[in-house]
Amino acid sequence: MRQPEILLEDKEILVCIKPDGMPAQSDKSTSQDLVSYLKTRLSEQAIKKGQPLMEPPYLVPVHRLDRPVGGIMVLARTSGAAAELSRQVQEHEMVKYYQAVVTGHLPEAEGSFLDYLVRDGRTNLSRVVPKEDKAGKKAVLHYEVLDELETDVGDFSYILIRLETGRHHQIRCQLAHHGAAIYGDTKYNPLYQKGFEQKGTHKKKSFKHGGNPGQVALIATRLEFTHPATKQPMVFKTEPWGRAFDILDLDEF
Repeated sequence: MRQPEILLEDKEILVCIKPDGMPAQSDKSTSQDLVSYLKTRLSEQAIKKGQPLMEPPYLVPVHRLDRPVGGIMVLARTSGAAAELSRQVQEHEMVKYYQAVVTGHLPEAEGSFLDYLVRDGRTNLSRVVPKEDKAGKKAVLHYEVLDELETDVGDFSYILIRLETGRHHQIRCQLAHHGAAIYGDTKYNPLYQKGFEQKGTHKKKSFKHGGNPGQVALIATRLEFTHPATKQPMVFKTEPWGRAFDILDLDEF
């Protein structure tokens, strides 16, 4: 697994790239999580500088990424920064973009999905429910199809997503509901739930479709927000990576 990459670090915030497969925060597994990793790093830096270390550094993620999803995150280093960034999240002032490869096609070249989601605590899955369901929470995302790829084992689409709300498993659940589940997603894509596997070819290259490719093809590639202290606009970008995105090399993107 790749290590977290620090993009910006100051007294108020820390912006980094979370590796896919790493939990953002401590969970039931024994895997090292992002927050613990970064707190250890900050503590080591303080010790090297000869600074007194009475307690672990303050570090709070103000938004989340699912464990299998990599990409850019911002964490607050003070309670004031946490409050202001959380406000930006709640008021949709923090803008989050993702890139993904999905199996199938979207209904239009660009569009939006508005659904209502319910999280099942027993299975840790979300599902789309009717608007009338009082337990449902409004979920909105916008997408743009960047390119499409046809193969002998199915069609794939490469898409850009702007997330408006931040519900549990929102992108993965909504795209699957609308017939374009994310490549490699064993929770929401039926192809991978069934362990289906075939070998496909395109332009004399081969790849495996189905089974468990080891990565969900969803990366948070752009994050925009206002710095909580300086009030300056902040924009951070990265490119998608990993085995799941190798499929993009099969066509002229």
